Parts: sequence; structure tokens; C-alpha cells
Amino acid sequence: MNEILAPLDGSVWLRSELIDAGHSDRDLARLVRAGVLRRVRRGAYVDGTTYDAADADSRHRLLARAVAKQAKTRVIISHVSAVPFHEGPTWGMSLDLGHVTRPDGRAGRSEAGVRQHQGVVLEGDVVVRQGLEVMSATRTALDVTTCASAEASLVLVNDFLHRRLTTLHDLQSRYASMKNDPHTLKTDLVLRLADSRSESVGESRTFFMCYRGGVPAPIPQYELRDDHGDLIARLDFAWPKLRVWLEFDGREKYLKHVRDGESVVDAVIREKQRESMIAELTGWTCIRITWADLQRPDATVARILAVLGVAPRVPSATR
Repeated sequence: MNEILAPLDGSVWLRSELIDAGHSDRDLARLVRAGVLRRVRRGAYVDGTTYDAADADSRHRLLARAVAKQAKTRVIISHVSAVPFHEGPTWGMSLDLGHVTRPDGRAGRSEAGVRQHQGVVLEGDVVVRQGLEVMSATRTALDVTTCASAEASLVLVNDFLHRRLTTLHDLQSRYASMKNDPHTLKTDLVLRLADSRSESVGESRTFFMCYRGGVPAPIPQYELRDDHGDLIARLDFAWPKLRVWLEFDGREKYLKHVRDGESVVDAVIREKQRESMIAELTGWTCIRITWADLQRPDATVARILAVLGVAPRVPSATR
């Protein structure tokens, strides 16, 4: 099987290619049942071992590759489907559909598992990733705001900004030509909330939760310094005037800071010691939240407001 497939181009094989390589439909059905091949969509197959070892984002890249390969006209991988090609977070986004944009401005026929978008493609919008035409990070970030929630869009935009794949200036400049698009109603809000200082999905979601709950906007990645100006600690979020700081405790936070020879438990203990040190030096109060707290935003916001000792503000509409 591998010897027959080796000459074929790419990691996705179409039925027609496999038939030309000497396989019958009965062969393909048998290979799928045996797990040698996996069907990513009708008429498109991938190596079973590769697919089984892939995470959700990698599997979606294979789906997008299949959609592009089967297209009868030029298409550009876009919207949610472009995110994994930029190694961005797909939290809160559905990976069930392959998204592509037709640069010819025509509407494509409806297909199962595919959403074809119409859109004006400007110079600089398209880049090549893994041999495929994909929307740039700037265009992808804006496109996602048209089909994902404001929260998921903010997570992505912050990630791209933090990794310097785009800038707020570039996003705003490109958005200026899209403002007449009725699907961009959330875009303005997301760009107003965007902040390159957010370092993770959890931090972006925490900031959005505070916004939705009317919590005064915290300062992300606040640098706490002593009287000599030396850095004491960098805090996930802080309200300096209220003498409160907040830490988001995600598992990846501790994994990232595990030192050689340490366990995750060692890192957790060290973080608790850090919290005690900051509290002793400043007299500030620490709020800690986890992924579970983000699943109950009303209760978590109420806890934050109680510690801050303030009333909730009325946020602008999230549309």
C-alpha cells in the first residue's frame, strides 16, 4: 500500500488517485475498515496511522487540504480552517466544516462539510502554508470574527498579536475596507478589547469574562516593582488602585514553568510561595481562578467584584 501511495502528491489522496494507482472501491472500503486509511470526507483519504495520532487541529488541516484538493476552481483556505495553518488556538470554534473563500467572487454550490465564502481578496491577504494558499494571519483574524463568537475571536486575535503574526494597526487598516460587510458586527468590539499582552487562551477568556460581567478592566501582565524600580513579579492581571491582583491557574501555566528535575507539584508549591511573598510585600489580595471558574462566569464575576469592593459596570453590547 505505502509503495503504491508514495509517488502521490500530498498527505490527502483522492479516490480518483487511488483508483489510478490500482485500487478498487472494494479495496478502499477494506482499507478503511482495517484502519489503514481514514476517510476525511467523501472521496478523500489519509493515512490511518497519521490521522489517529493527530489532534483536532491537525485533523482539521487534513480536512481543509481535502476540500482545497477537491475544489473545481481556485479556493483559498480561510476563516476557521486557516487558524490551524497559523498554529492559532481554535478554542470555541467548530471544526466540523472546511472553510474556503473563492477569489472570483462567486457563490459556490452547497456541499456537505464545506462552507464557501465570497469575499474581496486584496494584495497581502494570501500566504502559502504547507503548499496551500491560506489567508494571512491578519485576514484570518478578521474573518473569524464573522463566524465565531466574540470571545473565541478575541482569544485568536490576542494570540496572533502576542506572537506578532499581525499588529493592531494592520488589523484596523484591513478592517476599514470590510466595515460595510454585515457579518463584521462583532469585529469592532473584538478589536477594541484586543491586547497583545494576553499570553494564553485562559487569560483572554478571563479578560472577556470581566468585560461581560462589568468588572473594571484589569491591567494584563502587570509588572510589580519595588522602590528601586526592580521587578518583583509579573502578575496576570492587576487592579493597582484597588490593591488586588488575579492569577489564572491553567495546567499549561505550571507545565511551562516546571524547572529541570521538578514535578508539577513542585511548580505549584513554588507558585503558592510566590503568592505569599507578593502579598507580604504589597498587602494586596490575590484572586485565583481556574478553567472551572470560567464555566460559571456569573458566580466568578460576583466573587471578583466582592474582592474588589465595587459595583458592576454596564458593558457595551457584544452583539
